[in-house]
Parts: sequence; structure tokens; C-alpha cells
Amino acid sequence: MLSLECFHCGLPVLEPGRHRVALAGTPRELCCAGCEAVARTIAQAGLDAYYDTRTGPAPAPRELAPRRPLPLAAGASEAALILERVRCAACLWLIEQRLARVPGVARVEVNYATQRAHVAWDPDATNLAAIVDAVRALGYDAYPYAPRRQDELDRRRRRAELWRLFVAGFGAMQVMMYAFPAYVDDGALTAEAAALMRWASLLLTTPVLLFACGPFFAGARQELRLGRLGLDAPIALGLAFGYAGSAWATVTGTGEVYFDCISMIAFLLLGARSLEAAARRRAARALDPLLRWSDERALGPGDELRIAPGERVPADAVVLEGASGADESLLTGESRAVPKAAGDEVLAGSVNLEQPLRVRVIRAGADTRAAAIARLVERGAASRPRLVAAAERVARPLTAVIVVTAAAAGLFWGDPWVALAVLVVACPCALGLAAPTVLTRASAALLGRGVLLTRAGALEALERATDVVLDKTGTLTAGRLSLARTTTFSALSADECVALAASLEAASRHPIARAFPAAAALPVGAPRQAPGRGLEGVVAGRRVRIGTAAWCEELAGAAAPVLSAGELASRVYLADERGFLAAFDLADALRPHALALIERLQSRGLSVHLASGDAPEVVAAMARRLGIERHQGAMTPQEKFDYVARLQAAGRVVVMIGDGLNDAPVLARADASLAMGSGADAAQLNADLVLTRSSLEQTLAVLDLARRAMRLVRQNIAWALAYNAAALPLAAAGAIGPWEAALAMGVSSLAVLANALRPLDAPTAWKASTSSFPSPSRSYS
Repeated sequence: MLSLECFHCGLPVLEPGRHRVALAGTPRELCCAGCEAVARTIAQAGLDAYYDTRTGPAPAPRELAPRRPLPLAAGASEAALILERVRCAACLWLIEQRLARVPGVARVEVNYATQRAHVAWDPDATNLAAIVDAVRALGYDAYPYAPRRQDELDRRRRRAELWRLFVAGFGAMQVMMYAFPAYVDDGALTAEAAALMRWASLLLTTPVLLFACGPFFAGARQELRLGRLGLDAPIALGLAFGYAGSAWATVTGTGEVYFDCISMIAFLLLGARSLEAAARRRAARALDPLLRWSDERALGPGDELRIAPGERVPADAVVLEGASGADESLLTGESRAVPKAAGDEVLAGSVNLEQPLRVRVIRAGADTRAAAIARLVERGAASRPRLVAAAERVARPLTAVIVVTAAAAGLFWGDPWVALAVLVVACPCALGLAAPTVLTRASAALLGRGVLLTRAGALEALERATDVVLDKTGTLTAGRLSLARTTTFSALSADECVALAASLEAASRHPIARAFPAAAALPVGAPRQAPGRGLEGVVAGRRVRIGTAAWCEELAGAAAPVLSAGELASRVYLADERGFLAAFDLADALRPHALALIERLQSRGLSVHLASGDAPEVVAAMARRLGIERHQGAMTPQEKFDYVARLQAAGRVVVMIGDGLNDAPVLARADASLAMGSGADAAQLNADLVLTRSSLEQTLAVLDLARRAMRLVRQNIAWALAYNAAALPLAAAGAIGPWEAALAMGVSSLAVLANALRPLDAPTAWKASTSSFPSPSRSYS
């Protein structure tokens, strides 16, 4: 039996039929999900011809390991899940590990701050019901995210937390009053009075144990059922044994009672958890304006609506009648009104400000841009940098060390309360809180300024960045090319050459295509696209190419005519099988903040590179204008990829800023990447951050916020580890009692939360980052 080979990379196909993509109308077998994702991306971009012209299989995954997860295959489903009955970071880790093992689940990321999971899966292999069942099998619960359900669950949680805290606090206060006479007894306390106070303490402590401490016992049962090590079980056992021993002493009238310690420990532990939950909710609310917006009307493409002034747009639509301004700050962070007139697109979630508009729906519900941004925001908030993942790996074995130390200390001293003190004081709650709150707030702060964080791991790379590689068209320039000059080389007139060029470019999304009038387009046969080189097709009976000089020379069989270079113009050539037909100079103005951005990056010690597919002379002219020493033109997507890879091989940490389909591979390769919001979808899927305003203005602010966020994360992790290193031996030595241990643990967690809630974007810092940018009215042309 012959073995199948992967159509994309050539490796053996071990599971025929599992990974398959239709290319050029023929189903092709692929070896893994990675090759499937890449092949689907190529097919959806209309680049199937890549497989006809390549000289060999694509590099195997082991030769070209991606630096981040590949984009999801087409048709994959995604959902945000609300997680219920979660008590600590260990619970979320368990959920994440279980969901990752569900067949068909492509990605799962759990956010401790929001207590939500973002899951992506192959609908042919599993479904949302199976994923929810997997969570419930662990003893937790999960619901698809919905604002109303989230609000209701939050209200229920707060109500339950307050009632438990009230019962524990009231019980602790009363029991301490009954225990006080025994502490100061000078012989006047009679046996009958002492017994009465013990019975009163027993009655008051019973609801504290059975009701207020319910979460500890529920968690303990779950841990024992699953056979995993956690902290709820030891704490519950310590409280239960302490209560049982005290109750026995009360009934028999012999021995010591510890009702006051039990009530006080319960109160302090529950108080700390309540404050932690409040801080998490506060961090999560920063993301709510976008995530919570939704419109419940049943709308579909083609529906016509009237949007009154002050009304929020319920779906992505195109304006049919009227002129007004729209507040798109929910989506872009831009507070200024955006003018809207007939033919303009209005986005779901934006607010019509001035005049009524009549619109036609083009996208509704989960297909709107607001919904897509919300999904990316949720995914970004749930992801985490490598530093945070490493801290979480430390927290899990730390739990085992704490339990072993507690058992050893209890046996050594012969006192179970010493063991309980160790368990409580060294609980790694602070370590679990150290990063999620900061990262969630960072994601919200960026979103409020028009920057969409899709992978939190980028913050760590941005903090350590040494080099910034910039694309030219659509990144440093506005990407709105216009035809500045046409030079003809044949009997065809300039208008006829423009018509041929427009015909070839009509189906392309490249910025160059928008420079040619669509109305002049003619039918095109056998269209073919060569990424980074140009387009080919049969127009009016002749095979024509448009693109780089080298691309056209292959068809024309002659060298391109020599022309003087334009200062800031891109040049593309038009040729057929008989020779060159024309050259088009396309003008493109710099973005308003491009020059100031380069100067600021260089002033911070970052090496700036310009990598572009445009002609070398055009790239060189722009590099001179911007003061960029390292530049290269006429680069294919693979050459950009290799350029970044060489920098990384030299130990550099590279940030890539790009736009468009051709930048997708290099955006995926870079340590951190930013895509312009107006760029191609493939570029945005591979980028770590998306600038929704398509402005460079916030780039420096992104670097500032990343550095501050990671500094807070490092401080929190350092504090949590230092606290555990100091508290564990003190408790094991018997120097800290159980209720003092609960107080110390609560203070430690609150210290971490207080640090995590410090400002990430002090106004002065943001002002300094952007105040020197020139105004948009300044001209660079």
C-alpha cells in the first residue's frame, strides 16, 4: 500500500481524510492542522497557482516552526464561555487542560481575571455542547457568554459572597466574645459558665462551618473526586477536624476548643476571596463596553433600517439616504465624529449623532466587525505571555510542596493547627493573581485607544524589542495610491493602457488596485496572481501582465525601459507577449505621524528597518526622507520572512508593522507584530495587535504600555514568590498561628491586587508619547 504524502509539505499523511483542503477543485490530503490552515489561507486568497509554480514542497513544520499558533482553519467555530463554581487559578488550569484534550478543540485559553474561557473548535469533529459537557464533568459549569447571563451570575455571586462573609464575620465576632473570658480567666470563671460559653460557641460556629465555608468543602469534594492536589481539601479537612475536636471537647467537657480560630480563619479567607473577586470584576468591566454591546433584533443582509439621531447602529450597513456623523469610539477609540453620507459604511455599535439615516444591512449578528473585534479581544485577554505561563508552572508544584511541608510540620510539632497555618499562609493565591488582572487591564487600556490586542504574549516581546521592521505601502504611507503619470511604450494610448491595467487589478485587494478606475475594467480570462510580483490574465485576446519590472520581463522577453525614479512614487509596469506597453507611477503620501514615529523609535535605541516590495530606488528615496539607514526594496513575502528570521537568529527581538496579505507570513514570524486596521484580514489574523484607526499615532503608546504592564507583572510575581519563601518557614516553625496565617495570606493577595490596579497609562506618559507628533494637516508630499 502506497503511503500518502502531504500536498503542502511532502511529509507522510498518517491520518488520511482528517486534514483535507480543496485546491484547484481537487481535494488534497494534508498531514496536520498546520498545513491545513496554511493551505486554506492560500486557497481563500485565490493563490492556488502557488502549487502549480512552486519548485518543491513547502518547508516542513520542524524546519519552519511558527512562533505563535497558526490561524484557525476556515469554518472553525469560536465561543466565549462563562465559567461557574471556579474558586482559584488551579480550577481554571484544570479546565484548560481538560478542554485542550477534547477531540476537535483547536485552541482553549482561560482568563483568571474574567473567569471566562475562549474556545475554538472544528465543527466537524465536536460541538459546543460536548465542550460544555467536558467542563461539567469536572464539577464546574459553563455557559456561552451573554451580557445578561453574566450580569445575573455576577449578582448571584456577589450576593452569596456577602451572605457567607456576613455569617462568618458575625460568628467570628460573637465567638471571640465568648472565648475572651477564658483567655483572661483569673480563676473567677466557673465551670458552668465556661461550659455555657463553649456550647454557645459551638452553636455559632456550626453555621459558619456548614454555610460560610461551603466553597472550601465543595472544592475539597471535587479535588478528592478527581484525584488531584489542591488547597481546598487541606483547608476543609483542617477546619473540619478542628471543629470536630472542639465539638468533642464541648460534649465531654475535656480538652481545648478552637471555635474562635475556626470562625476567624473562615472570615479572613472569605474576606480575601471576596476582595479578589471584586478586583477581578473591576478589571473585567474595563472590557465590557465592547464585549457587552449587542442588538437583539433579528436582522439579515438586505434589510433596510432608519437610524434616528442618538440611536446605536444595530448592524454593519451602508448608507442609502442622509448625511450625519457617527461616533465609532466603541470600536476604534476615536472620540471625534466620523462623517457619513450616501454610499458610506456604518458599523454596528457606532452611534448616529446628528441626522437620521436610511441604511441597508450588509452584515449582522456574529458577522459584524464589532463581533469580530469582541472575539479577538476575548481571545487576547485570555492568552498570556511566556513569563506568566512559567509562573503558573511554578504554582502547581508549589502546592505540593506546601501540602508536604504542612504534613511534616504538623507531625513534628504534634499540632494539627500548625499544619493548617502552613496551608493557609502559603496558599499561592497571590501568584495566581499576579498577572491576569494586569493583562486584562492592559487589553482594555489598549482597546480604549484603538489598539486591539489579540495575543497578550506580544506585551513581553514589545518590552524587550530591539528592532522595528516597517512595511511601506499602507503602513508608512496611507495606502491610497493615485495614478500620477502614465508612460507608454507601444501604439496603445495611455487610456487604453489604463483600461488594461484596471481590468487586471479589478479583483485584487492590493492597495495598487485602488489607483486604477474600476469603471474601465474589461473581462479577464485565466487570471493569475504572483504574491509580491504582480498579476496576469487574458484581456481582449492578449495575455497581459502588470507588476514589477522582473515579472513583466518574463512575459515580454525584453528588459524594462529605463526611466527616472519618482521621489515617493511606486512604479508598476504593463507588458504583453510582444513587449512593454506602459509604466505607471503611483503617488502615495506618507501617513501624518510617520516621520515623528521613526525619530522617536530611534531616540529610544531601537533599530528601524524599511522592508518593501516596491522598487529599490523608491524605497531608498523614502528611507532617506525618513532617516532610515537599513532598507531594502523589491522584496517578496519570503524575503521579508527571511529578513526577520536573520535578525532573530542574531539574537534580536523584532517588532513587525505591516499591512496587506503579503505581510501575513512575516507578521506571524516576528516576535511581536502590529497590523493596520485597514489591511487585509490575513494580516490581522497573524498580527498580535491591530491598529483599528489605521494610524501610527498610538504605536509608541503601545510600547510604553507594554513595558509598564510587564513591569507590574514582574513585580507581582516577585512579591508573591518572596512572600511564600518567607511565610512558609515561619508557619512551619510554629511562629504564625492559623488566624494570623489567614490574615497574612489575605494581605499578600491584596498587595498584589493593589499593585496590579496601578495606572497603566498615566496621562503624562501618554501625552509625552504623542505630543510631539505633527498635526494631520502637515504635508509630506
